[in-house]
Amino acid sequence: MPTPSQHMIELGITQEGAAVLTRPAVPFALPAETPDALRVVERLRATMSRVASVHPFAKGMGMAAPQIGVGRAAAVVRAPDGAELVLLNPRVVAESPEVDEQFEGCLSFFDVRGLVRRPSRIEVAHQEVDGRTTVTGFRDGLARLVAHEVDHLEGRLYRERMPPGAEVIPVSRYRGTGTGWSYGGAVRPADQSAAGGR
Repeated sequence: MPTPSQHMIELGITQEGAAVLTRPAVPFALPAETPDALRVVERLRATMSRVASVHPFAKGMGMAAPQIGVGRAAAVVRAPDGAELVLLNPRVVAESPEVDEQFEGCLSFFDVRGLVRRPSRIEVAHQEVDGRTTVTGFRDGLARLVAHEVDHLEGRLYRERMPPGAEVIPVSRYRGTGTGWSYGGAVRPADQSAAGGR
């Protein structure tokens, strides 16, 4: 029986170890490269639809262009309610001191899940296809989804965000598939979070 990662390979997802996942993505020169950006976004949407047809994503999902083998700065995020966000040339410009820890998965190594510490709120500067820059704020689960994709565009995987000494767990031991993010508990200041339990 194919593993989750083997399913992702069959669906066209670039896997951990590929050089394109370790290099910063090349920004689009907008609006001059608008047609190129739109083509990449459409490829991302099509691949996301294929993936979503075989796996539930109750927490929402995202995909960055390097995950389809394209080293350009584009990502698409779908919130749990189905709302879609296109991110072109995104960068995090502000983040809250409060952080929380949740398990994340990655389509590029989908056999495991890892506990990842992230800010509970972020602000992201990104461009529209006409070249205008917009700054958008995100919180909780959506902030996590967006930050995960921005990391991809910077050549970083979530393992680098895990607390010191934390190990990924096999997906067979993960009990959060099919459920939304859990928020509402106390969120810790970033400078105290390393000492917290799990």
